[in-house]
Amino acid sequence: MAGLRSDGQLSGVRFLTVAEVATVMRVSKMTVYRLVHGGELAAVRVGRSFRVPEHAVHEYLRGAFQETA
Repeated sequence: MAGLRSDGQLSGVRFLTVAEVATVMRVSKMTVYRLVHGGELAAVRVGRSFRVPEHAVHEYLRGAFQETA
């Protein structure tokens, strides 16, 4: 997994809120929740909310772009 050091520790991983992901992707928060619940976008549950690693957003968009190209 990107962002993990060889000793398994997170190093410099930036986590985004669902609202921040929605802004970056220019979609609604509900769309982000659907992607997370559907397993298409990696996320970590923190209490009652989700945090999405920034690299996961970039990977998702890169994959979506390649599928449509």
